[in-house]
Amino acid sequence: MKNVRITVMRKALYPDLIAKYENPIEHACDLQEGQSWIADAGKQPEGFCDSAWESLSPFVLALSRGGGNFYDGWMKDPHTAMLSCNDGFRPVSFLLEALEE
Repeated sequence: MKNVRITVMRKALYPDLIAKYENPIEHACDLQEGQSWIADAGKQPEGFCDSAWESLSPFVLALSRGGGNFYDGWMKDPHTAMLSCNDGFRPVSFLLEALEE
C-alpha cells in the first residue's frame, strides 16, 4: 500500500454563521495552512482531526490502494484529491497525494 500525504491548503471561517448558529466551544480547529501528515497504509495519522478524518478517509484508503481519478478526471493529477472537512463554520481544505513507494 502507498502512503498518502495530507496537507492543509486553506482554512475558511464564517463568523456570521458561527454567531447565528453555533454554541460557544472552547476548542475550535487549530490546524495551520501548510501543516501535513503521512497516512501510512491508509491509517489515520496520529494527532489528525477525527472529524476531518471521517471526510477524508475513503479517499485516503482508495489512494493508498492505487486508486484515483475520482469523479472521472476531476483532478489534474489523478493520484490526488482536494477535499474539505465537514465543519460548516470553519472548513479546512486538504490536498491528498499518493506517494511513490
